[in-house]
Amino acid sequence: MRGRVWPALGEACYFPVDILQKPAVLPITRWTGKRRASARLSVEAHDYGTEDVQLPDIPQAHPSPEDERRNAREQLGIAKVWKRRERPARFTLPLGAPANPLPPPKTFGFTRLFNGKLAEQPHMGADYAIPTGTPILAVADGTVVLAEDLFYPGNAIFIDHGDGLVSMSFHLSEIDVKPGEEVRKGQKIGLAGATGRATGPHLFFAVRWHGARIDPEFLLGSPDRIPSVD
Repeated sequence: MRGRVWPALGEACYFPVDILQKPAVLPITRWTGKRRASARLSVEAHDYGTEDVQLPDIPQAHPSPEDERRNAREQLGIAKVWKRRERPARFTLPLGAPANPLPPPKTFGFTRLFNGKLAEQPHMGADYAIPTGTPILAVADGTVVLAEDLFYPGNAIFIDHGDGLVSMSFHLSEIDVKPGEEVRKGQKIGLAGATGRATGPHLFFAVRWHGARIDPEFLLGSPDRIPSVD
């Protein structure tokens, strides 16, 4: 897809499409040995919804020029995560839950206004209403590539699970892993909290797969729920 090639996961070929992809018809190809099968994937507009978030009196509600410079530096560090070479998959679907129990997700794809000001992009992950101190778990084996306090995400952990899949957990009250550390599926990596740009305790959980920001619920539930192309 889009001139890129990656291995099948098990016996299935997955074609993640970024949430910001404009309506289009995307040619996709599946190879089985020397046999080639092509199809077209239709991307259509979708209204996810809108949410007006009232932030309390925190720095993220009215960032100073110094705060904005800090965020810009942090974004340069995060950009390096997306440039990592894709290594073999260390996961199968479905992924493990990032918390147990895991409440229903909210707000993926929502257009957000913070104190009436439109956010620069839609909400790229799902929010889970989880109390402060709840253990946050690795959803699959992987390598921690970033674990630090970031201005908007708060305490954040990025894990590379191979095959171009990176999971992200934000707003934690505690980080229990370090960059470069190898983690196992189900391992506690931190505790839920309300750090960064947050109105209360919750977990923001997001994934990128082959560069595409997708609804994490597709990977946390049965693969049979993922739309298929014949």
